[in-house]
Amino acid sequence: MKTNRIGGTDVKISHVSFGCSGLGNLGCKISDAEAHAVLSSAWNNGVRYFDTAPHYGRGRSEQRLGGFLKGKRREDYVISTKVGRLLSPGSGQHEADGFLEPLPNDVRYDYSAAGIDAAFEQSCARLGVSEIDILYVHDIGEYCHGAVANEVHMDDFLSSGIAKLQELKARGKIGAFGLGVNENEVCLEVMKHCDLDVILLAGRLTLLDRSAEEELVGRCRDAGTSLVLGGIFNSGILARGAVTGATYDYAPPSEDIVNKVRALEANTQEYGISLATAALQFAQHHPGVASVLLGTTKVSSLTRNLDSIAAPFPDEAKALFV
Repeated sequence: MKTNRIGGTDVKISHVSFGCSGLGNLGCKISDAEAHAVLSSAWNNGVRYFDTAPHYGRGRSEQRLGGFLKGKRREDYVISTKVGRLLSPGSGQHEADGFLEPLPNDVRYDYSAAGIDAAFEQSCARLGVSEIDILYVHDIGEYCHGAVANEVHMDDFLSSGIAKLQELKARGKIGAFGLGVNENEVCLEVMKHCDLDVILLAGRLTLLDRSAEEELVGRCRDAGTSLVLGGIFNSGILARGAVTGATYDYAPPSEDIVNKVRALEANTQEYGISLATAALQFAQHHPGVASVLLGTTKVSSLTRNLDSIAAPFPDEAKALFV
């Protein structure tokens, strides 16, 4: 599988990657065997970059990924995980933040140097590694926290968190760092203060939502910052179409979004391709994109999406991307 370099670093990632949020039981509970099966399918199809986070099942996703990678040569795969949420032993619960039966941990946000350092060490322990290839700062920004709380978090991050990331990179504990977020604005703000190797951007550079093209894509190009795209189906509506029950950014879509999706469906049908295939092809063909994250718990879904990415795409259908 093709690989791409992250920014100006030595980290190289497969152009298709596996997003491990589902391994934390996002929306539905899966067994360890099911988690192993979908990870094995990704590996057997050449995927070598795996993205996870403490947030995903309060450590369960990291734990399952670490178990799968145990015994494989460290140089044969790339891991990214995230900081910003710090876990501590707590009481068990049936559901937390959409994840079913998470590990019995409590969570608090901490974007300071001390919080980042502690979260990094915890993730290494759950993953069974001593270094992390890419470390993302997770969900900082007003989209997640609101204006008031985010002001505190940004102050912690800018005053000490950035320096900790730079120190970890200088020591060889991480190969690259960046942001893992769902909004453009915080990326542009942080880039005023430091250089980022990579941004994992979820949902803002898709066939449906191209808002990142307004400013962020050009800023990344000028700075040499790579993009990894998550949420390329905008939580499902670009995979299922404008049908009852489809969601946009994990919520019922507005009438305007439904109309846009229906128009996209009509356009893709003219070229004899599915809406989901067009969404996948848009992501992988976009300039500056180093990798496209596929997140699923089903081998059948993963195989279908990998086939769509690998299939020949008519040149004339690229008019959809203009």
